Amino acid sequence: MNTELWITQIIPDTGNRTVRGELRDVVRLHRRIMSLFPDGLGPDPRRQAAVLFRLEERTTGSAILMQSAVKPALQRLDPSYATARCKPLTPLLDKVREGTHVHYRIIANATRKLGMNTTAGRPKQVVPLRGTDADEWWQRQADAAGLLLRSMHSTQLDGGTGARTDDSRITHARTQFDGTATVCDPKALLDRIQAGIGRGKSFGCGLLTIAPAP
Repeated sequence: MNTELWITQIIPDTGNRTVRGELRDVVRLHRRIMSLFPDGLGPDPRRQAAVLFRLEERTTGSAILMQSAVKPALQRLDPSYATARCKPLTPLLDKVREGTHVHYRIIANATRKLGMNTTAGRPKQVVPLRGTDADEWWQRQADAAGLLLRSMHSTQLDGGTGARTDDSRITHARTQFDGTATVCDPKALLDRIQAGIGRGKSFGCGLLTIAPAP
């Protein structure tokens, strides 16, 4: 890859009251994530630093997985908030070739924009997709990302919600897609991994990760 990428795992201490509040609010969690990066990144610092993240609920507890083109300053995380480790992602991605088999995971905001003559809502309204519609959305995204899906399992997650500074609330529908795939277009895949897929990238959606598969 031309751009170096970093992958960071953050294990928050859910016994911490601040942590619990931020894990329930994607806006506050976004601010926490961006606090790990330098000031002066311009009007869109998330995009400039190529920051993507997702919150995963595991059997061992909550974990935040974060990807960025700028190495995060993990010393800014108070030890009472979380433990974290960071490593370069580029060596793994540099091994991706046409025909490579991979495991993939993404938590995505699967949506579509209504047309001008719609009867399903307001013209140009963005509506969430679920079930088969969401699966078909991911199939199209995977095709565009240079992936030939070999298997797919989708899980509808609770929506990611948060409060803006004006006290209005946002909600992003979230679907987790897991499975295996064959790489057909390495450049398209690496571009999508770096840029993210779909809407809601500032709020925990769009991070596509891969790992070697047999």
